[in-house]
Amino acid sequence: MNVFDIAGRAMSAQLVRLNATASNMANAGNVTGSAGEAYRAIKPVFESVTDTPGVSTVKVKNVVTTNAQPTKRHDPNHPLADANGDVWEAAVDENAELVDMIETARMYQNNVQVLNTAKSLMMETIRIGK
Repeated sequence: MNVFDIAGRAMSAQLVRLNATASNMANAGNVTGSAGEAYRAIKPVFESVTDTPGVSTVKVKNVVTTNAQPTKRHDPNHPLADANGDVWEAAVDENAELVDMIETARMYQNNVQVLNTAKSLMMETIRIGK
């Protein structure tokens, strides 16, 4: 693995994380007629990848559904309300998702900066070698 492989894999992992966060935000506030049908936030699980000692990166092992419970709300006029007049709102913490989105974007940008720096150093080395 070289610096481009390491940063590229890290960027791919952060892209999965960003897509999961976007899916969670898109489903925040959705309601359904039962707790079992309610949307629950998803999160990627990362795994360290080490090809040679001292050189490692990350990959997405899988994407899991959180154990967060949907919020029960009494709304008898809602078309999805059950016999008791209750609906369940998606189990998504919008504030936590926004923080996660900002953190993910910053990590992605850090890896872009690593790639740009490596490219600049390589170009400078080629220029000096001429």
